[in-house]
Amino acid sequence: MEKDMVVVTGAAGFIGRNLVAELNRRGVERIVAVDALGQDEHWKNLRGLRFAEYLQRDELADWLAEGGACVKTIYHLGACSATTETDADYLYANNYAYTQGIWKACTEFGARMVYASSAATYGDGAQGYRDDESTLDTLRPLNMYGMSKHMFDLWALRKGYLKDICGLKFFNVYGPFEDYKGDMRSVIHKAYGQIQRTGKVRLFKSYRPDYGDGEQVRDFVYVKNAVDMMLYAGDHPDFNGIFNCGTGHARSWNDLAKAVFAAMGRPVNIEYIEMPESLRAKYQYFTEADMSKARAHGYAHEFASLEDGVADYVKTHLATPLAEV
Repeated sequence: MEKDMVVVTGAAGFIGRNLVAELNRRGVERIVAVDALGQDEHWKNLRGLRFAEYLQRDELADWLAEGGACVKTIYHLGACSATTETDADYLYANNYAYTQGIWKACTEFGARMVYASSAATYGDGAQGYRDDESTLDTLRPLNMYGMSKHMFDLWALRKGYLKDICGLKFFNVYGPFEDYKGDMRSVIHKAYGQIQRTGKVRLFKSYRPDYGDGEQVRDFVYVKNAVDMMLYAGDHPDFNGIFNCGTGHARSWNDLAKAVFAAMGRPVNIEYIEMPESLRAKYQYFTEADMSKARAHGYAHEFASLEDGVADYVKTHLATPLAEV
């Protein structure tokens, strides 16, 4: 049996959809697309993609038991990605236990696994943003979403699996096909809609004296770069361990808003609003991926600047008639 099948979990999701599209662009169509479509609109992300089979999330284990020997690589993106989700048991089952099951199947059939971790595992950043596996125990995620991702990272470390597996800690990823995500959409997507409707963008005020309003910073990653790094990891079986996936350059929310205004050809108009009380204690004021480890392990591809990524996103997706804002 030829070992050429690729499995993508979360295939109808934001990053998953872009990953399958890029695989298609590279001529790969022997793909098993896996997701749990539920009742929202993200089923639409499957339109236009070429794959050999679609499975519901709960069907994957049985399918692997029967046909896993043909699988070359599993890109595991399927998870509950809502940072505001409070059902810890649900997050445990979806983001930790389910990932364990996929890895165990990979070990049985000799498949490569690349999975999505998250920068949310770093918590408030007090321990820095170095993807040093020896310091994993010191991280303190601020929410259960981050903890569910952190739990698998720790399990893989303690079991000695990180020598054979690649986990990518995604920072703030934005780009096409995130339309269905509601409040979990990137601020770029939200800002585009706000500017269309009102001519202005609303950003949270700062509650720390060392940061001005809108000057809180994040490492914003264009989804095309996130996909590129995933595929690099899939193609390089020695690229193992946990790696950051970010630009390595923190940028402010003000910079982001200005980039959207520029891409739309509109004058800058920013309004600062109160942050909900429920978020203030869990809010990150600074994130920036340390990319030195990935670079040292051979990943030399360049990341798009915030301005270039936003311009491409706006002009090739959001500003088209099919954009759903």
